[in-house]
Amino acid sequence: MNRRYFLKLVAATAAIGAAAPRILRAADAKPALLGGKPAHTGTWPGWPQWRSEWEPKILEVYRSCKWFRRSGTVVSDFERVWSELIGAKKSLAMASGTTSLITSLRVLDVGPGDEVICSPYTFIATYNSILACDALPVFADTDPATLTMDPKTIASRITDRTRAIMPVHIYGMPCEMDAINAIAKKHKLAVVEDACQAWLAEYKGRKCGVLGDLGCFSFQESKHIPSGEGGAITSMSEELIDKCNSYHNCGRAVRDTDAIGSGFVTRGMNYRMTQFQAQLLLLQIEKLKQETAIRQGNADYLRAHLGKIPGITPVRLPDNSKAVWHLCAFLYDAAPFNGLSRDKFMKALQAEGVPCSSPYREQYYDGLLDEAINSRGYKRLWPAKRLKAYRDSFKELKGNKQACETMFAFGQRMLLAKRSDMDQIVEAVSKIQKYSAELAKA
Repeated sequence: MNRRYFLKLVAATAAIGAAAPRILRAADAKPALLGGKPAHTGTWPGWPQWRSEWEPKILEVYRSCKWFRRSGTVVSDFERVWSELIGAKKSLAMASGTTSLITSLRVLDVGPGDEVICSPYTFIATYNSILACDALPVFADTDPATLTMDPKTIASRITDRTRAIMPVHIYGMPCEMDAINAIAKKHKLAVVEDACQAWLAEYKGRKCGVLGDLGCFSFQESKHIPSGEGGAITSMSEELIDKCNSYHNCGRAVRDTDAIGSGFVTRGMNYRMTQFQAQLLLLQIEKLKQETAIRQGNADYLRAHLGKIPGITPVRLPDNSKAVWHLCAFLYDAAPFNGLSRDKFMKALQAEGVPCSSPYREQYYDGLLDEAINSRGYKRLWPAKRLKAYRDSFKELKGNKQACETMFAFGQRMLLAKRSDMDQIVEAVSKIQKYSAELAKA
């Protein structure tokens, strides 16, 4: 634990000291699974959220009959605002986070037979975007203390086919980008940030999404700024965003002066955002800023209190960084809980009225990668020896295995609740810790 991180936790702990006596007294009560009263009996904030004052602006778009990206101006307005918010030179609104990743890889010339180094601890869209390019997702290991890509494991994965590195700012926690970028620069590799869960997250004074060549965001319904589906690409390179623009718009030229013949100057797809989605996103910009601060405050509070309970460790963040907590993650050690398994611990926590989850397992064993490498196309692109070595390499991902087996988290909507609800989360974990021996036998 570095000094700055330690001082931050100390300051947060001092600020919440007044709540501790009530929590400690409540921890004497039995857990709900042993017949006690649940620590939390109320409700948690719903998601997504709607505000009636948004209705006139949404209706305005519908009544304009300018719904397509190229027939209205709202998408362009959103792109300008999103660029300013992230600190990017330019951004491009997209149909989804997945199409943002695919477009970024395609524009950076990732194609059949190439390899992309990525994190195994992520939503499956990261894998799928690479597979969609007929490329191979090669996994750097996960640092189980951070849940993000361990830079020390990247170099050994680089081959003559490697084209890019795709770090994932999972749960809104920034990766160690200085180390990752240094490796990329040394080996002349592109960097695509999967920032699909990292809206407004910061690394050393800069927002996630402008730390590599291209950054990708998602606005799917569960996200902090949702539009049902939707995404964006950001960059400090206007040239790269213009190339993304062509690709996402069926390969059309961005400027009339670039057009030849019918104006389709490159291969492309239809990955455009609609005017409705853009308007809904624009209406939520200030809401995103306000709620990010609330989530960060409640996450700091939980990390300070829960970090004092033996067996519960807050996930470590890089120096001088700010997470935005799509999930607020902790690491669980069964030993101080008298051998109570992580899954039984989560079951006990849920019985206390406190939802929790551990979303990602070792999904490289789920079958999709076996399907890919056993396909006719992949067998034509890679020699059998390489595909076998690739499949065997999954066993080397010991850090990721540990992360999958020890992590649990609280969802972002819970972090929008009252401070008293945070107290009840701490109360619930304290009760489970105290009665863990009985719970382990139950």
